[in-house]
Amino acid sequence: MNLPVRIVVLDRLTLGPAVRFRRPQFAHEWVEWPATQSIDMAPRVANANVVITNKVPIDRATIDNNTSLQLIAVAATGFDVVDTAAARRRSVDVVNVRNYANDSVPEHTLAMLLALVRQLPAYRQSIQRDTWQSSEQFCVFDAPIRTLAGKTMGLVGFGSLARGVAALAKAFGMRVIVATPRPDRSAADIEFVALPTLLASADFVSLHCPLTAATERLIDAKALARMKRGAILLNTARGALLDEQAVATALCDGRLGGLGIDVLSSEPPSGRNPLLALANRPNVVVTPHIAWAADEAMQRLADQLTDLLEAWHAGHPRHVVN
Repeated sequence: MNLPVRIVVLDRLTLGPAVRFRRPQFAHEWVEWPATQSIDMAPRVANANVVITNKVPIDRATIDNNTSLQLIAVAATGFDVVDTAAARRRSVDVVNVRNYANDSVPEHTLAMLLALVRQLPAYRQSIQRDTWQSSEQFCVFDAPIRTLAGKTMGLVGFGSLARGVAALAKAFGMRVIVATPRPDRSAADIEFVALPTLLASADFVSLHCPLTAATERLIDAKALARMKRGAILLNTARGALLDEQAVATALCDGRLGGLGIDVLSSEPPSGRNPLLALANRPNVVVTPHIAWAADEAMQRLADQLTDLLEAWHAGHPRHVVN
């Protein structure tokens, strides 16, 4: 008689209260923890066959010390929280969810961009200062407003999320250029260029590449100096893609025209983060890592996790990253 599969969810709260997990159609024991600190890890994963994590790190010691562990399911696309090499040595599959936020992240990216080019933060502050209420005419012109049509959107990376941004950008009448190690020449109306060319040409630069040793601090002082003066920088990927101090300096000296970010290098951030310190500026939009978090996207994520568990249990694992 087969024993039930013990499934442990380490950080259920990171998936939001509206999400409902569909339980897998095989015999199992389901254990959920709202959050897990490192001191709690060993007893919670003991005897687990499957561990589900979003942001809780699964290191080599955790993998090596749990001989019952067979599967690590990452409730995100990025899987850098798992020591995949250690998992591979132990024949533990690591799987991730994919494409669940193909609407949510591109929409959020364009929302931040629209807020900045239409000067929504600036005009909100204007209303709060009673500028309109005391105006002698029907409107006010506190900040210059731009359109997206006719501008150039530069995308760094060209995965599913960047493709979604490209489609929205084209719908707004923008030219789209892309810097990626793997150009897709079949993509219609997309120009593939080198990163220095993209930085020099784009009115808006949006990051959609993974965080690796090669891309850490990809946007540093040198990269910022290549960008058009007054360009807007958007980041919904990983905070460490930016040299945050260099970006803060470029904002303060006027080289960078605007910044829309949903991620920071350390999360939750400390009050000492140089970009967080600029969050009240009218040309800065900071959101707390929620570009992915539309209710529909989070439910797709949860449903896909269950699908991955069932495929693995049936002997046909999907989305294996190690």
